Amino acid sequence: MRQTLLAGVTRRTWRRNPTICWACSSRVQARNSSTAKLDPNERFYPPTAKKPYYVTTPIFYVNAAPHVGHLYTMVFADVVKRWQTLRGRKALLCTGTDEHGMKIQQAAEKAGSRPRFFCDQGATIFRSLADHANVSYDYFVRTSDPKHKDAVQYAWQILQQKGLIYASKHEGWYSISDETFYPQSAVHLIIDPATGRKHMASIDTGKEVEWTEEVNYHFRLSQFRERLLDFYANNPTWIKPRARYDDVTKAVTEGLEDLSISRPSSRLTWGVPVPGDSTQTIYVWLDALLNYATAAGYPWSPEEAYARGWPADCQVVGKDIIRFHCIYWPAILMALDMPLPGCIVTHAHWTIGKQKMAKSTGNVVNPFLALDRFGTDVMRYYLMHDGRLSDDSDYSNHAIGERYRIGLQQALGNLLSRVTRAKRWNVRAAVVSASKKDWEPSTEEDVVMWKRLYYVSHEVSLEMERFRVAAGLRSVMELIYKTNQYMQHAEPWKLRSVDQQSRLETIIYIAAEALRISGILLQPYMPTKAHQLLDILGVEAHKRRLHDARPGMDVGYGGSGVVDRDGVVGTLFPPLIADV
Repeated sequence: MRQTLLAGVTRRTWRRNPTICWACSSRVQARNSSTAKLDPNERFYPPTAKKPYYVTTPIFYVNAAPHVGHLYTMVFADVVKRWQTLRGRKALLCTGTDEHGMKIQQAAEKAGSRPRFFCDQGATIFRSLADHANVSYDYFVRTSDPKHKDAVQYAWQILQQKGLIYASKHEGWYSISDETFYPQSAVHLIIDPATGRKHMASIDTGKEVEWTEEVNYHFRLSQFRERLLDFYANNPTWIKPRARYDDVTKAVTEGLEDLSISRPSSRLTWGVPVPGDSTQTIYVWLDALLNYATAAGYPWSPEEAYARGWPADCQVVGKDIIRFHCIYWPAILMALDMPLPGCIVTHAHWTIGKQKMAKSTGNVVNPFLALDRFGTDVMRYYLMHDGRLSDDSDYSNHAIGERYRIGLQQALGNLLSRVTRAKRWNVRAAVVSASKKDWEPSTEEDVVMWKRLYYVSHEVSLEMERFRVAAGLRSVMELIYKTNQYMQHAEPWKLRSVDQQSRLETIIYIAAEALRISGILLQPYMPTKAHQLLDILGVEAHKRRLHDARPGMDVGYGGSGVVDRDGVVGTLFPPLIADV
């Protein structure tokens, strides 16, 4: 049996050689044929770039309280950042608050507050949400900070010196809610179902627009049509997912109008003044988009920019702000002769009962209550497991409870308890036994599991390279489910004789390796729980990198350092107290 299973493979290549090309790995090879004959992780570590990997979230408007959509964006970006750290690369994450514009001015007036005080309160809430969700941000930018305002005015002057800004009367459909003018092609007539009232609204956001005529400054966006189209053509994966890339290229192909980039200060006082013209205030979106650069130190020398992560490698945004980030933003960077970000990752929205979340209808989820109710790592797991890039996801307390019970408690938690809390075997002894020169998997089931252990980090790496965060998480959970099935079929608790000791230790070792590798790969998703899992297994801190997430890479673990009051290994996922 063993000769058949391992035909042509020596013990050394079986244990260590990363160039093995298993027949059963055709699925993985087909997904990336260019690397089929290489170490499946060779493309992902060690990284060669010295520039820190820079990830951003959009900055969040402080005119209303945060909702679960904000939480999802923050956690998604944090998982991307932590994944790069897991690879061994320095990574930086920027988030923050957008504090200028008509909506803020009106919200502050309605609250009977000065805009600055109103923004201070809002920024504190969003920063608290990031902290509560264990988001490892490095920059928290506020557009009301003097440094940011100075940088925005500096960029304005550069654009003006290049002849890319001019004053003109502007007519068009303006949305106060979206803080933007829309061309005729981007609006349509709708009827409010509740009142029967007819009004014009943005096709993208559904927000009401009104016809406005005013004199303001314009950015020559139309001049960048061909440059943008050339850039898109040469970088077809720059916008993710592909469907939104197609939407953007279609919109630019149909033509671009010059962009209104100021508002009369008689109407809008809360913002960055136009340099040399006190009658105008800089358009909030020009102001806001520059935050990604100012957070990293703009204006700068090239060396300083590189050291602080610029250009951004990944910018995470919701699907409702694609026009700003995929058309306006690259055009502005081109105009300023600044490098463009590595990619724009656009995600779908969260709904409740298949209906869009809206504060006006009370159809929203308070993220603080959700984090307190279910726990930070549980919410991170749920959002990353069920969130999507292409299609909206429906939020459900019941679904959170089911994900917890089935995936975390019954699958991962149960497997950890089975392996570490049994009195009939010892994980450390199994690891030591498997580290001997003559050890190798002995049955067909062992071989299947070993191959799965070997390739799971590669599969997750491929998904993360595509920013398919949910698919990466599912690959890890599939390993956990398969390992539980393996344990159930192998029944190590029935192996009691001395002659069966070697077989027992092989089963426990393979299951322990599944837990160790899963714990390493889960660190970006559930930092605290993954840390606890690896502590329970006795995995040393310096053995928790992506490079270690392959079987046989760590032979020193197996002694737990975490015990509860009864002197036994603690429970990673206790029964969920929240009433779901």
